[in-house]
Amino acid sequence: MRNESKTKCQTEKYKDKGIGQQSETIKTIQTIIEDIMKPKTGTLYGIGVGPGDPDLITLKAAKILNQVDVVFAAASTKNNHSLAVNIAKPHIPEHTAVQMLRFPMTRDKNETARAWCQHALTIVEEIEYGKNVAFLTLGDAMTYSTFGYIIKHVQKIAPHVEIQTVPGITSYQAAAARLNTPLVEGEESLMVVSGVKGGNRLRELAGKPENVVFLKAYRNVGDIKDAIDEMGTYPSSVGVKNCSHPDEEIIPDIQELSERIPDYWTLIIAKQNSKNGSSAE
Repeated sequence: MRNESKTKCQTEKYKDKGIGQQSETIKTIQTIIEDIMKPKTGTLYGIGVGPGDPDLITLKAAKILNQVDVVFAAASTKNNHSLAVNIAKPHIPEHTAVQMLRFPMTRDKNETARAWCQHALTIVEEIEYGKNVAFLTLGDAMTYSTFGYIIKHVQKIAPHVEIQTVPGITSYQAAAARLNTPLVEGEESLMVVSGVKGGNRLRELAGKPENVVFLKAYRNVGDIKDAIDEMGTYPSSVGVKNCSHPDEEIIPDIQELSERIPDYWTLIIAKQNSKNGSSAE
């Protein structure tokens, strides 16, 4: 009886309205119903997990990792290893799906582009199902990061997808903290550069920045050291391997560093105007 009374009241209500108002009301109701029935898309979170120590992951990143449905990370086609996942593992619930996106170790740009596109499609597919997903990256999600490429392809494929990026602590910030050395002060400048091409980027600059960070020095430590020596203005240069990892090592003499077996996770901080501080014990 109550439903019948309600229907009768609504009918009487519409009798007092013009046909146009009734039509607009019906359209509004239809729109609301369509919005409710429409499948909701998820959100893509780009998460920088920091340099290595799980305790250096931000509170926001840890919170999101506890809530997402799927975690993605980059891996080589040769193995299933992901350092980013290992770092974030204490913050990922056991029931959360973790999926490796395999990238070929090649200089073939076409092959690499195909991999980016395919992985972006994989991520978008999960998001279209209404799942919230995270893509993990070492350090900061916007600094020399695989997530930067993922964003570009996702935005091309599905521009409607919401993307949120959570910043992380970079390896060079952690290294500076470990050394108790300010990266930059006053009116000084700071250049952060990939060491993949050795010291050429420093050689090419007309004006030399007071502070330079070489990331991913790896096999090019010797050429980076030579470039620093050629400048003659960086009396304080130090190498840091595997920063914030259990096997972290600080090498104050980059000549010694250049004579060692290369390690992929090696960075160099070179400074003009101040001594690199002592490490915190």
